[in-house]
Amino acid sequence: MANSTMSSTLPAPKARRRPAGEVVLGVDTHRDAHVAAVLSLTGAVLATDEFPATAAGYRALLKWAGKSGTVRRAGVEGTGSYGASLSRYLLAQGVDVFDVNWMDRADRRRRGKSDPLDAQNAARAVLSGRARARAKSGDGPVQIARMYKLTKASAVKARTQAINQLKAVLVTAEPALREELAGLGNAELFRTCARFNDASGQEEVGEEPVAQATRITLGLLASRIGRLSEEIREVEVRLARLVQRHAPQLLDVVGIGPDTAVALLVTVGDNPERLDSEASFAALCGVSPVERSSGRRQFRRLNRGGDRQANAALHRIVFTRLRVDPRTQDYYERRIKEGKTRREIVRCLKRYAAREVFHLVKQLKPDPRS
Repeated sequence: MANSTMSSTLPAPKARRRPAGEVVLGVDTHRDAHVAAVLSLTGAVLATDEFPATAAGYRALLKWAGKSGTVRRAGVEGTGSYGASLSRYLLAQGVDVFDVNWMDRADRRRRGKSDPLDAQNAARAVLSGRARARAKSGDGPVQIARMYKLTKASAVKARTQAINQLKAVLVTAEPALREELAGLGNAELFRTCARFNDASGQEEVGEEPVAQATRITLGLLASRIGRLSEEIREVEVRLARLVQRHAPQLLDVVGIGPDTAVALLVTVGDNPERLDSEASFAALCGVSPVERSSGRRQFRRLNRGGDRQANAALHRIVFTRLRVDPRTQDYYERRIKEGKTRREIVRCLKRYAAREVFHLVKQLKPDPRS
């Protein structure tokens, strides 16, 4: 009796909480909100929810996903656009982030399209191994270079447009004005037209209104060209200084200048460790060989995929070396005698250049001053 009374007063033993297993997170990103799905390692959907695309929303998303298990991997759509900030946050929290492409159209027609489905498919892409490209961290000197490169590209495009417009105005200008400006080089032409702005406030007596408007237009366009040229020079100085500080080893290579180095660094990103091998970097740059064999004909062709900016950078390296590097010239002559075509030789040289660059960019060290 005493034993039964004592046992009835004792508290019930606490149930042991089983440790949560690993789960995979998938996120469909948008401008204002992200839809997330958590899947088990067997592919079962554990939870789905929507979160705002804000710092607080990112924290809430990861905390919510952690309730279903340990999050070590995440598949995110658009890691270079709407999902860039979320990817940086997840990487900072120790989560491996993989860039996930959209579903193919045949699968969408068969299964339908919705944000929860896209989030689940992003997680399934990580589970199946289809999503292998690790997201760029975007939080170091390479991200700075990407911003400067974007600024320079837009300024160069705008300057080219202004130059074309100025020369188009000259075509329809009065004969006297065309003769005045005939034979001038671009630099002198722009300086001369820019001086038209100084005299635009003093309209000559008897001058036709169209002629005056033409001079004013030429002056404004020339001034715009000058401002854009100064902006481009300033950005180029910043880019050169950035490369010299963070990746000086690239500038020691024949055929690589600041512009080419920046293009390659932007392709690699701030976390070069995500590139597992030379082959992965070559595929990323679109210089990995692609089989195109049929029957007795066995050969490989140029890769038309990958990052085309990085591909163009390697192309510039190869053709610069063909002009000035004796070792590359000797290689070219030897392969020509072996019966290789020019395209095949260029493909091989781009592959060799990618191999050399890969080992150099692996040495990239973020500078805390940035």
